[in-house]
Amino acid sequence: MMTTLRNGAAAALLSLIAGCSTAHPGAGGNTEGFTETGQASFYADKFQGRQTASGALYKHDLYTAAHKTLPFGSTVRVTNTTNGKSVVVEVNDRGPFVKGRIIDLSKSAFKSIANTSLGLIDVKIEVLR
Repeated sequence: MMTTLRNGAAAALLSLIAGCSTAHPGAGGNTEGFTETGQASFYADKFQGRQTASGALYKHDLYTAAHKTLPFGSTVRVTNTTNGKSVVVEVNDRGPFVKGRIIDLSKSAFKSIANTSLGLIDVKIEVLR
């Protein structure tokens, strides 16, 4: 036997279904436009030449980054919220695995938006593609 839903119940059901289809970073959906705020750091010198999670070798002079969930190859704008400077990087590694940090930048990418003597900076990230 088929049942009918009242207008309010139907709207609630549709809302629930739509909410379940929202893309999350790394969930295989479209992450373009995703933003996040937190802290950024940079790779220590000991990582130069080591393999990243994507298989690429880490190089200080490339504008790359590590993020916990964004797909490899994602292009991300990272903005230093203190001085407004930004840099565009490509995600090719996983991490950081330190509470409060949302992204680890290559040394050259970090240098382009802050002095490395700071170690950590407050940032906003936005996925461009």
